[in-house]
Amino acid sequence: MDALGTVAVVLVSFVVGVNLWFLAEYLLHRFAMHHLHGKGIMSREHLEHHVKAGWSFDYTHILSWLGVGLVGGAILLPLGWLIGGWTVGIPLAVGWPVGYAFYEYQHAMCHLRPPTNRYQRWVRKNHFQHHFGAPMLNQGVSVGWWDKLFGTDDMPEKVRVPRRMAEGLGWIIDADGELRPEFAADYELVGTYGTDERQAGIDRAKAFASVAPDD
Repeated sequence: MDALGTVAVVLVSFVVGVNLWFLAEYLLHRFAMHHLHGKGIMSREHLEHHVKAGWSFDYTHILSWLGVGLVGGAILLPLGWLIGGWTVGIPLAVGWPVGYAFYEYQHAMCHLRPPTNRYQRWVRKNHFQHHFGAPMLNQGVSVGWWDKLFGTDDMPEKVRVPRRMAEGLGWIIDADGELRPEFAADYELVGTYGTDERQAGIDRAKAFASVAPDD
């Protein structure tokens, strides 16, 4: 194989590795996190995230990245090596954790920063429809084609965001707690601010049932 062919194989293998993560992201999100309704640590931690719309970094993100990397090294590296030697095995194994790191970054930025381009605008709207409109749909965070393939995509004209949960998305509201006008085409605030013990219990129960929160 000439140099150009080798580069092409490496690039294709890397892209396949990234997209294998995107498929795993969809499947894990849909089945291991939502369908289990809180059974197991992965589902429980994820659904606690649905109770509030905020995002914070902790050691579990580092452990998750290391775990994903080990999966790539333990499974994809030898599998790719058997298929086509190092030009397939190494980039395939590297693409997998790179895809995961991309997902982690985009997910964090959804909750922490406003969009700056068309892709980021889609990621946020897609993800918050999953949070507030249809938790059993829009399971892909990084890309939307697996949702389209499996019929789990849902994109309304505007995503309804409960005011009591909008505080976890600081970028979407202004100092007065109102929706910033630049996001009015994609979102609308509903309900009232503040929550009591009863509402907090309802929100948690609905999150663990993978049901949209009340307005």
